[in-house]
Amino acid sequence: MNVVMISPGYPAEMALFARGLAAAGATVIGVGDQPPQAVPGPARAALAHYVQVGSLAAGDEISAAVRDLARQVPLDRVECLWEPYMMLAARLREELGLPGLTMRQTLPFRDKELMKEVLDQAGLRTPGHQSTDTVAGVWAIADRLGYPLIVKPIAGAGAADTYRADSPADLDAILPMVRHVPQVIVEEFIDGEEFTYDTICAGGRVLFENICWYRPRPLLTKLHEWMSPVIVSLRDLDAPDLQGGRALGAAAVKTLGFRDGFTHMEWYRKADGEAVFGEIGARPPGGRMVDAMNYATDADLFSGWAEAITHGRISQPVERRYNAGIVFKRAAGAGRITGYAGLDHLMAEFGEHVVAIDLLPVGAPRRDWRAVTISDGMVVVRHPELAKTLEMTERFAADLHLYAG
Repeated sequence: MNVVMISPGYPAEMALFARGLAAAGATVIGVGDQPPQAVPGPARAALAHYVQVGSLAAGDEISAAVRDLARQVPLDRVECLWEPYMMLAARLREELGLPGLTMRQTLPFRDKELMKEVLDQAGLRTPGHQSTDTVAGVWAIADRLGYPLIVKPIAGAGAADTYRADSPADLDAILPMVRHVPQVIVEEFIDGEEFTYDTICAGGRVLFENICWYRPRPLLTKLHEWMSPVIVSLRDLDAPDLQGGRALGAAAVKTLGFRDGFTHMEWYRKADGEAVFGEIGARPPGGRMVDAMNYATDADLFSGWAEAITHGRISQPVERRYNAGIVFKRAAGAGRITGYAGLDHLMAEFGEHVVAIDLLPVGAPRRDWRAVTISDGMVVVRHPELAKTLEMTERFAADLHLYAG
């Protein structure tokens, strides 16, 4: 099977999906705007051929390049796991008559207003919402929905350019910060805990499902640099308080007609137990969540995804053995990393349950914590018991310190 992969080397996790495709027996042809030498090693090793283009945003150029490829070798699939270029991949599939999401099917995964309209029509619980491309429109929707509310881009990923307004004064302060966004969605703020519902599907069947718990919810960690964001991939998906979100996620995947590959949905659990849809992408989650799933199952779900889309199955055993928690760390200070504190003591106490440490080395420049989920590094812990996993994530969040200067 010959698979064209759009942007096989960026973001960084894409290289692992490219490697998974090659391991599944696919001939992987990369198309990207990175110079060949900048493509990460695992992706370079997986690629049979690489086409460098000037910009992935130049759809006509990409289309011409891929059509030229199709004249030389038969192409079986076009895959893109990076949110901004999913519509490009859909266009290429349509032009070449290949299986996978069409542009019409992809659009609800990219347009958050259309996404919620489709799910509303299916009777699924979504927040009150409406989109607009004017400041006056934002104010009108706010008057209708009331406060608190959320303002965010109609097409986007993660919590980028996402803001909460508790009052008209808050909204007035937010509007200049989203002025560069062409179109926004204004929606009801759902007060509750935030989770994911992630799947790998083949032929419309869910082969693997996962739920991660954000601690605290991303909107808070986006606002406060001192916080250490935590993501926990949960072991017991049959827990009663997860069933509302699990059913909501399965219904959303089915309603949107998704068939092959990864999905990543976010949902809220209110204090009364009600599950409310957040948003969904036809792609894997970022934020190293696939790594968390791997640590929770001792599986390779990069390869699992690849086998699902090429062979319609996941042949490796995938057993939920652990809760796996990722703690992302942000250094205090600006400039370059100068040191750590607390790591030795934490490792002495919890070392047997720590499965990965990936912190910036001393001397490395800090990352932009607003733009990069991994921030200045991460620690991954796991344990069969949820309470122990949460204890360890809380301790690494509170007692491990990175310094910069």
